[in-house]
Amino acid sequence: QVQPVESGGGLVQAGDSLRLSCAASGRTFSGYAMGWFRQSPGKEREFVAHIRWSGGTNYADSVKGRFTISRDNAKNTVYLQMNSLKPEDTAVYYCARRYGSRWYGSSSDYDYWGQGTQVTVSS
Repeated sequence: QVQPVESGGGLVQAGDSLRLSCAASGRTFSGYAMGWFRQSPGKEREFVAHIRWSGGTNYADSVKGRFTISRDNAKNTVYLQMNSLKPEDTAVYYCARRYGSRWYGSSSDYDYWGQGTQVTVSS
């Protein structure tokens, strides 16, 4: 399987935490940076977090200090720990492999995308 597979979404209350997982095949994952994006109804897909193969990370300002991206290269898995969730974090969350080198925040830098996992935060 080439496409990553996300899991861990759900319905939570504001202030709660969730951990998303993104599992990929070794061929998809090994040596590549990975990213998380999200999309709400009526909005464009937006960047959330990025992690290099070496472990260096980048975050959108809206999630900085609340979300943490990490990876386990032995398990070909990327995680997104989301704390202090807000209603505005409600979206479908996607992980993807970054193949480009222009800008980690652009979806055009990514090729293989998962099917997404729904995160709903109630107030």
